[in-house]
Amino acid sequence: MSVNKVILIGHVGKDPEIHSFDNGTKKASFSLATSETYKTKDGEQKTETQWHTVVCFRSLADLVEKWITKGKQLYVEGKVTYRTYEDKDGNRRGTTEILAENIRFIGGKSEPKNPRAEAESILAEADNQEIPL
Repeated sequence: MSVNKVILIGHVGKDPEIHSFDNGTKKASFSLATSETYKTKDGEQKTETQWHTVVCFRSLADLVEKWITKGKQLYVEGKVTYRTYEDKDGNRRGTTEILAENIRFIGGKSEPKNPRAEAESILAEADNQEIPL
């Protein structure tokens, strides 16, 4: 048995990028910063920030496009994916992304009135949809 599951709580680094494919499928991607604070053995407090690229498709991408902006705090659940591509110079590159399966809003005054209901209704529509390669 194997499991590929990741849970992140962090802040959106910039407004999401939205892309629509020719077949009508929508893709949203955004950066998410997670931070960890700890004390060194000298007693100095340090904070380390990791940046993650979060990607989602279809109905979840609609949710991201409608509600998510830079600075929002989110709970993101998904799986780690690795992808290779060719850059504009013809070099082979690799990237690590989080393929989001569930996104929840955390705190904030400018959130939708009932984000949970909004997200759950959109997520229910997204179940069992294939992701284009």
